[in-house]
Amino acid sequence: WTTSPPAKASRLNRAASVSFASLRLGAATEMRLLLAARGLRAMGDGFVSLLLPVYLLELGYGPFETGVIATATLAGSALLTLLVGLYAHRASGRTLLIGAAFLMVLTGIAFAALEDFWPLLLVAFAGTLNPSSGDVSVFLPLEQAQLARMVSDRDRTSLFARYSFIGSIMAAVGALGAALPEVAAELMGAELRPALQAAFLLYAALGGLALLLYRRLPPAPETAHPDPAPAKPLGRSRHIVLTLAALFSLDAFAGGLVVQSLLALWLFERFGLSLATAGAIFFWTGVLSALSYFAAAWIAERIGLINTMVFTHLPANLCLALVPFAPSLPLAITLL
Repeated sequence: WTTSPPAKASRLNRAASVSFASLRLGAATEMRLLLAARGLRAMGDGFVSLLLPVYLLELGYGPFETGVIATATLAGSALLTLLVGLYAHRASGRTLLIGAAFLMVLTGIAFAALEDFWPLLLVAFAGTLNPSSGDVSVFLPLEQAQLARMVSDRDRTSLFARYSFIGSIMAAVGALGAALPEVAAELMGAELRPALQAAFLLYAALGGLALLLYRRLPPAPETAHPDPAPAKPLGRSRHIVLTLAALFSLDAFAGGLVVQSLLALWLFERFGLSLATAGAIFFWTGVLSALSYFAAAWIAERIGLINTMVFTHLPANLCLALVPFAPSLPLAITLL
């Protein structure tokens, strides 16, 4: 009651500064949780993308069945992502991420427990298994939507570069760890199948850790009471989004021919590689891919986002197209 108006204003300004700092601190904590969960999931994806073809071969299935299950995983992820996009306004991003992580846990447990083809195919379609080196699951749009609102337009590319870097580097670590079931089976003198099934339980455990991280996310103010009616989609961005979707669909169609699980299967069949050797190969390709994201952010500031996507893809795709014609393993690895 005795404080002068200027002093009151000063105290209000300090209080506002503290609130703003707390808000920034909360956003930073949320960002770290999302990036950590991204790393855990990527490790699991890198792990099982190499183990999936080996496990199916161990169960007595051939390349055709492996390809069918890989296709089912991608088709199921696409459908689930579409459904989330249509109905995400009814729930918070935190709730959807927790649900997706729980589905990841169930997927790992089911793959460890089942051996018949049709149940495995059903789990592959409905679950979160990812045969690709990149993230194509329902987690991706949910996490990116959460991250996009935390930074300014100017900083968003750098944040997504960091997000992609963590995903690639941890997927590389997971690929390197794919040798563990083979090593464990040799050391214990046991069959490979139980070791591979234990590896899928490890995938489930990584999903459980991601779930715990998602639970620590604060509910976003705008999603605390979800609007039952969705906002008008896209608006003036519609043409740009549809054009990019067409471009990415064409790129993804080609990428679907060389998903990491099938590429690993080809290396196993063509050169008789062990899991340890294949894991080392995909570890270093993952590390180089991870480093390229920071180069992408730097280049994009100078020539633009679209030019960076297009003109770095051309030499990469040319090298990839030459891989099947490589007469030796060292040349194939160099091209990869």
